[in-house]
Amino acid sequence: MPANLSPEYKTAEAAFRAAREPGERLECLREMLRAIPKHKGTEHLQGDIKARIKQLAEELAGPKKGGARSGPALVIRPEGAAQVSVLGPPNTGKSTLIAALTGAHAETGPYPFTTQYPQPAMLPCQDIHFQLVDLPPITRDHPVPWIVNALQPAGAAILVVDLSDPACLERTAELQAVLAEKRVSLLADWDATLVPPDPEADDHDPFAIRLPTLMVAAKSDLLGDPAEEIAVFKELGGPALPTTATSVETGAGLDSIGPFLFEGLAIAHVYTKTPGRPPDMGTPFTVRTGDTVHDVARLIHKDFARSFKFAKLWGRSGQFSGQQVGRDHPVGDGDIIEIHL
Repeated sequence: MPANLSPEYKTAEAAFRAAREPGERLECLREMLRAIPKHKGTEHLQGDIKARIKQLAEELAGPKKGGARSGPALVIRPEGAAQVSVLGPPNTGKSTLIAALTGAHAETGPYPFTTQYPQPAMLPCQDIHFQLVDLPPITRDHPVPWIVNALQPAGAAILVVDLSDPACLERTAELQAVLAEKRVSLLADWDATLVPPDPEADDHDPFAIRLPTLMVAAKSDLLGDPAEEIAVFKELGGPALPTTATSVETGAGLDSIGPFLFEGLAIAHVYTKTPGRPPDMGTPFTVRTGDTVHDVARLIHKDFARSFKFAKLWGRSGQFSGQQVGRDHPVGDGDIIEIHL
């Protein structure tokens, strides 16, 4: 990654990482290309940005003239407290697990590649919902060309494995290798993504996707001792991710997934108020602890983020009640903010 990037470029890159909609990401990519210093040291990155612009513009344009209508959506708009991508090798029981967690009537079957397109469903937890997105199995023989764009809006991932499958270790390693080639990493450290990346770092990649991941050992009713099987799997080279064992047949472990996501994603409830009126305590916005006032403004409406002037804040994140804060001020659970445009 070249040094001497302009502040305008860094701002555009940060906006690209935060963008929730494909159209927003395209606008940010174009701004990144406009703002990036044009010299030999940035030629590779310029080419990467141009390729991303071309790919995303074609997807947004839909099928070419004379072609059939487009099929199901390949990118799911985030809803709820966070979007969580559900990944796994073939026949691990991803869709059956999601159906048990959410009550959604996803297509399931005892054969591989039942899931062909992203399938969203909502997992209730306390007073919020997590959006689980079931994605097709990932193998070298059945590539998913749009998987990177589908993973872009996700805040975390669930990796479903079947330890009763003798080929589980090899299939899981293959999945990780395919994702790595697409610059997607599954992380054990759920706090790592709370630290903004440094655009000036030598190994910085603006298009890398780093997802904190919970590994779920499904079909635990087929295992003698799930804890022992998980330990052996990791000793043999399985991913060293936080892991829980579940069984749709017995219900074991199903109620642990929502609370893990709630704590791991550091969910915070933020309330808003209109000047001169009491706060609306009935409908909080859900963000991650450490997100900013600007992130909340974006959730309310993108025009609020663009026209933001300042905000007043009540809560533990402020030094005193009604403190005037800027867009980059972090928010915490229970905060109340009043946005001025």
